[in-house]
Amino acid sequence: MRIANLKGRLVVVVDDTDGGDAAIDVAEASGGRFAADPQAVFAEWDAFRGWAAGLDAAQGAPFAVEDLGAPVPRPSQVFAIGINYAEHAAEAGYPPESAPVTFTKFASCLAGPVCDVELPSDTVDWEVEAVVAISREAYRVRREDAWDHVAGITLGQDLSERTAQLAGAKPQFSLAKSHANFGPTGPWLVTPDAFDDPADLAISCSLAGETVQSARTSSMIYDIPELVVRLSRVCRLFPGDLVFTGTPPGVGNARTPKRFVRPGEVLVSELEGVGSITQRFVAAGGAP
Repeated sequence: MRIANLKGRLVVVVDDTDGGDAAIDVAEASGGRFAADPQAVFAEWDAFRGWAAGLDAAQGAPFAVEDLGAPVPRPSQVFAIGINYAEHAAEAGYPPESAPVTFTKFASCLAGPVCDVELPSDTVDWEVEAVVAISREAYRVRREDAWDHVAGITLGQDLSERTAQLAGAKPQFSLAKSHANFGPTGPWLVTPDAFDDPADLAISCSLAGETVQSARTSSMIYDIPELVVRLSRVCRLFPGDLVFTGTPPGVGNARTPKRFVRPGEVLVSELEGVGSITQRFVAAGGAP
């Protein structure tokens, strides 16, 4: 199942008769049983899944991807994982056995799948990531139960302003990664059962037409169940929380010479079984 945020309303995305995508408005189709607010559904996730199983695809209506917002718009917590692919650890100068770096992206940086991003400096970098939404409260979860706490997987970019992130004795990971629209996600959230193998998905991104990252999520050092286990040992995870699971190799800051995003460039990110998101970068003040 795919769920999305269409103009601020929760929808289920289905295949239409022409092979495209159509949206079923959940509040309307359920007669108000479930709220229109996309964030509210996670509080009733099991009931919603049961109800949605009986939907008729004929109820769907066409829509524009540009009208989609972040599928999980207001999580109570956003966890972000760094150094979670061995090759990225190597290019960043970390040993491959490093424990995952954990920080946050503030929720105000979240955006939908198609958006403009204003560049606060000339050192903005890309980091394509699979992003997990939590389905039910999780605390001290066992590995064998971890997938039961995952509502779905979406695609995201952990855009990063490297100067502030790495400056000084105490770098500012969270602030440097939380400028407006620095957390685009989407186009929708896909439930784990919709994948042949949710632990092994092709992930990539291209900048100005050049592929800059390409890997598979099975190359993570700490896979999704392990991340749920490790996070829930310390923090109580709540329905609708997000986990950015880390980026593969190929970031601009690790290149020689370094390569950062320029005004006017377009970044396209893709995740197998989920789809793509597109960001266009503009100079400070909004000029291309």
